[in-house]
Amino acid sequence: MPEPVTLANARLILPDGEMTGRITLEQGEIAEIGEGTEVPARAIDCGGDYVAPGLVELHTDNLERHIRPRPKVHWPYAAALSAHDAELAACGITTVFDAIRAGSLKAQGDASWVRYARDLADEMLAARARGALKISHHLHLRAEICSHTLIEELDEFGEDDRVGIVSLMDHTPGQRQFADLKQYETYMRGKHGLDQETFDTHVRTRMALGEEVRAPHEAAAVEAAARFKAALASHDDTTPDHVARSKAHGVALAEFPTTRAAAQACRDAGIAVMMGAPNLIRGASHSGNVSALELARDGLLDILSSDYVPSALLFSAVRLGEIWEDLPRAMETVTATPARAVGLTDRGALAEGLRADVIRFSTHEGVPSVQGVWSAGQRVA
Repeated sequence: MPEPVTLANARLILPDGEMTGRITLEQGEIAEIGEGTEVPARAIDCGGDYVAPGLVELHTDNLERHIRPRPKVHWPYAAALSAHDAELAACGITTVFDAIRAGSLKAQGDASWVRYARDLADEMLAARARGALKISHHLHLRAEICSHTLIEELDEFGEDDRVGIVSLMDHTPGQRQFADLKQYETYMRGKHGLDQETFDTHVRTRMALGEEVRAPHEAAAVEAAARFKAALASHDDTTPDHVARSKAHGVALAEFPTTRAAAQACRDAGIAVMMGAPNLIRGASHSGNVSALELARDGLLDILSSDYVPSALLFSAVRLGEIWEDLPRAMETVTATPARAVGLTDRGALAEGLRADVIRFSTHEGVPSVQGVWSAGQRVA
């Protein structure tokens, strides 16, 4: 176990507000929290910096970015995991649900759709078992509904894999996030460099595949989540009808609803609303969907995710604290609330007896700077 450490003279972000005080980490847990500016012998003087719970990330594309840093470039999984792990730790993220796509396309000719979920999960689980990772990693299977191999890929996983989230992802052109085909064309042709004929063929074949497999694949993903004892998430709900379908499936978490109407329907249905931190920082969605800032101001935002920019998670919480004029409430969107959404009760708050996942940060003109990160009491950044 790591040596005990005390962070003193800090602005502690507690479940019920802020307090100037100290926190002691011992044997992987938060051993003591005290009030005052005193700096005991051998303690770290934080000089008034914030000390908060480690961040909990439920959906990030960052690992996929590391395994495929360029089109047609496939990076060794072990090296990608190590770099991804270190990057997240440096950003203050101490718990991550690594989003891995399950469901591939046959004879697609697109290297981004090759089958990889089981192999990458095995590499991650092995790294975790040998203590090679700095932070706490869990599996998030993105069940790609519009694919050929979803069911057989889901069957490769079991309860021992500790899958924490299964999300229902339907990227069929004309559906959900891609309901606007012109937006979809801009996205696909810009990202993959498709010419018009190739894009048109892609749309026709994907739409036909979606119609063929949507119902059985959705049912298989819902069943798999129950088998894994994982939280079930929906992705890109666009209409109240989508939300009603999600509720019928037992969805607990809505990832990135694309409209205000869908977000309101989620709130009415008791489904937690998660939005992207980059969306909030930019003040708008990069794909033309509802603004996270709008939902935050309307009280319809529960959880933030870094999505495709790991450093955005803490930045967005600080920005949200300014918007709400309540930093402790904002920090809960990246700590306690995501932890509860996936059934983690041992982290997400500064409280005695909880796991010693702690970050220290300062701010300058609203931008946070991470000064230290501890995962289970071990300094990792």
